[in-house]
Amino acid sequence: MNILITGGAGFIGSNLTHRLFKNNKISVIDNLSTGNYNNIKELVENNKIKFYKMDITNKKIVDFIKNNNFDLIYNFACPASPKYYLKHPIETWEASVLGVKNLLDAIINSKTKLFHSSTSEIYGDAKIYPQSENYNGNVNPIGVRACYDEGKRAAEALIYDYIRMYNVDVRVARIFNTYGIKMKHNDGRIISNFICAALNDKDINIYGHGNQTRSFCYVDDTINAIIKLMNLQEKINTPVNIGNPIEKSVKEIAYMIKEKVGSNSKIVFIEAMKDDPQFRKPNIELAKELLKWEPVVSLETGINKCIEYFKRENK
Repeated sequence: MNILITGGAGFIGSNLTHRLFKNNKISVIDNLSTGNYNNIKELVENNKIKFYKMDITNKKIVDFIKNNNFDLIYNFACPASPKYYLKHPIETWEASVLGVKNLLDAIINSKTKLFHSSTSEIYGDAKIYPQSENYNGNVNPIGVRACYDEGKRAAEALIYDYIRMYNVDVRVARIFNTYGIKMKHNDGRIISNFICAALNDKDINIYGHGNQTRSFCYVDDTINAIIKLMNLQEKINTPVNIGNPIEKSVKEIAYMIKEKVGSNSKIVFIEAMKDDPQFRKPNIELAKELLKWEPVVSLETGINKCIEYFKRENK
């Protein structure tokens, strides 16, 4: 298969690249604003994949895609960590909406299938628990996180309009908290933050009281679901939640990591982030039914893998 992965130097994108390159022709696009070229450097230098430093918000991407006749496109091109999208809100919105419009324009009247990585942030500070695909969410449209939350919501609106108007084949996954190797040590994600602080005996900072919950899915499980979604023969007319329904409080994760590392770090509670969701748990019944998928990597196993990864990175 001839495959394009946008945001392919980032966390999930680079893991997917490593999964697919052996049996496919892979091109990776990334503007490297948050992606890490080192995640794919070896594959590029050994001519296993092609890399293009490009931005999906640039109209040139439309001709690039049309000229290369890709079978599949996997889109991960957007900052996904609060640390980055709070710092670059306008660029985040542009990637979410203008960039996605370019990808959609590029596949009109083609057989190209597009995967779009949406997010559990679609649901905002949810009032429904757990969150299923038919829940419309509770999002602050003018809050500091709106660039990401509303950007991703607008992207979904655009995608389903294109499906209705142009009959394009797009599959949308609402990805819940994913973690694993190839995360940046300083990307602002909970597990990477906590592990790197613990390894260096620095304070483990928790925003707020720490009772807010998250459901963490190891990246291998997330990628398995994404590939299954793209391999379905029939078109899908709904987003699909991808995540692990086993819920943990942020505080529990911090103490677990500190103990596993054997760290002398202090756990410190600092001011809560604005509009931070208090409860996050996916309903994955649709993924079970459509994809015959559910997570298999336990949180303990996944965190152990991450600790070993960041130990190597620290060196």
